[in-house]
Amino acid sequence: MAGTGNDTPFKIEVSARIRRLPPYLFASINALKAQKRRAGSDVIDLGMGNPIDPSPEFVINKLAEAARDPHNHRYSASIGIFNLRREVALKYKRRYGVELDPETQVVATIGSKEGFSHLMLALLGAGDTVVVGDPAYPIHVYAVALAGGNVISVPLGNDDAFLERIEHVLRNLFPRPKLMILNYPHNPSAMTVEPEFYQNAVALARQYNVLIISDFAYGETCFDGYRAPSFLATPGAVDVGVEFSTMSKPYNMAGWRVGFCCGNPEMVRALSTIKGYYDYGHFAPIQIASILALRKGDDFVAQQAAIYQKRRDVLVTGLRKIGWDVASPRASMFVWARVADKHLAGQGTIDFSYRLLQEADVAVAPGRGFGENGEGFVRIALVENEMRIKQALRQIDAALNGRKKKQRPSKLAQRISARQPTPDVGEADAGRSSVIGG
Repeated sequence: MAGTGNDTPFKIEVSARIRRLPPYLFASINALKAQKRRAGSDVIDLGMGNPIDPSPEFVINKLAEAARDPHNHRYSASIGIFNLRREVALKYKRRYGVELDPETQVVATIGSKEGFSHLMLALLGAGDTVVVGDPAYPIHVYAVALAGGNVISVPLGNDDAFLERIEHVLRNLFPRPKLMILNYPHNPSAMTVEPEFYQNAVALARQYNVLIISDFAYGETCFDGYRAPSFLATPGAVDVGVEFSTMSKPYNMAGWRVGFCCGNPEMVRALSTIKGYYDYGHFAPIQIASILALRKGDDFVAQQAAIYQKRRDVLVTGLRKIGWDVASPRASMFVWARVADKHLAGQGTIDFSYRLLQEADVAVAPGRGFGENGEGFVRIALVENEMRIKQALRQIDAALNGRKKKQRPSKLAQRISARQPTPDVGEADAGRSSVIGG
């Protein structure tokens, strides 16, 4: 009722789970990137793992065909249509020798990030604890916090010493952690493992009655003959955990948001239950097209990995010439580069990445945004073609070492100078606002 005389500002109280989220360390970089693009700068964005290469043509054609059938316009199933789940099981059998029941051991997710987050809601309660390596893909920390759980960070590794550090936590912490998150090939560090690592991890899980979640998003993006092992191929793995995979990276289908959770039937059932309350699954034509991708896309996946390998070689060679200590990764779509001390000049990587964007028009992801042990590193995504990567390297070299650079003005800048109409900047930046994704 108007005119009550109550001038007290109306206050919105957000939930405790929102207040528990850690600060977003990429905000200033994202704001500068948007500002520079609005001003016409040709920012080369190597920060986000967002593929620019197209999805397979035969998959796009199948999507269009399926979308024209009105029977596919209704609500779908939250766990994914059966034929899609069956195709995932067939691929696990074909590629990793893993037998999965598509009815009880496979659920389709709206990207692996959604599935992982909802599985945290399904498994964790207030005060439950999860062991996560540091540095870590941020959702491995944020999803735990949103579910009311606590994270115990352990310095990252891929050997017995890493598992010994985890065992120390499991043996000495009470109440004992409920989950441990493993992510190989790793994001952001591109660290890889051999099958023996998972054998030891499964033994550890059995000994301490702790569940394992394997994030296998980059399992098919491998180089130099390396073949990333699946956690589920380990004897006994299905008894203690699940594995998340995605079509985003190997099939260039990031925007399609198709992922999967496979493995332990009780964990899959818990996720399926949560999803039944939250969503109706993907648009059916997306699922139908994804079936075709899984069935006929092995050659495409191999060709795309070869493209990333060439980009990796260009980037690693160029960064070493600039003076950085860079290992050549065996997998993933990232290079994890230690910045030379002389280039950091006493700054942390958040401020350094801001400076690199300001002075070189190149966006990278600061290592500190992935955890304390990421400090000193930056993550660089292999999402641009080789010519653009070389251009980025020239601009970084010019900004840090004072060498001359040549940069062509962007098409946006040319249109502005010619006073021609430009597309809406918001549209141009759509899907590119976060340096942390992927």
